[in-house]
Amino acid sequence: MISMSIEVGSVVEGVVTGITNFGAFVELPGGKVGLIHISEVADVYVRDVKDFLKEQDKVKVKVLSVDDRGKIGLSIKQLQPPAPKKQHTNDFRRSNRVNSLTFEDKLSKFLKDSDERLSDLKRSTESKRGGSGGRGGAGGGGGGPARRAE
Repeated sequence: MISMSIEVGSVVEGVVTGITNFGAFVELPGGKVGLIHISEVADVYVRDVKDFLKEQDKVKVKVLSVDDRGKIGLSIKQLQPPAPKKQHTNDFRRSNRVNSLTFEDKLSKFLKDSDERLSDLKRSTESKRGGSGGRGGAGGGGGGPARRAE
């Protein structure tokens, strides 16, 4: 029987022998067993390894590590072509705006909107007072104490 060498970087085929909440054990050529950590199962978030693998599945894996105690770290993810990355680094704010305004444009728009709101507020306040908003009115006194005729 020809046994493939289990060296870091080599790609081998094995059979899934057990699944845990942290990964899957794979029997490799030569009877050795390695572990595919949950983070190395797929290029997407893996909540449950059983969603991706089941016992007795034949899998092609890349050897990531072999430590001095003989533990073998494996990956399926590193053999898959990377999924196209979505650009989501602060672009979501800009993508909603068709025309990006300069600071000066934003400032002038703000000032215009502010002036409009202020004049609307003045108009509504004056209409509640009932008229021109001036003081006094009919029958106004002469300003000062009233004199008594003697």
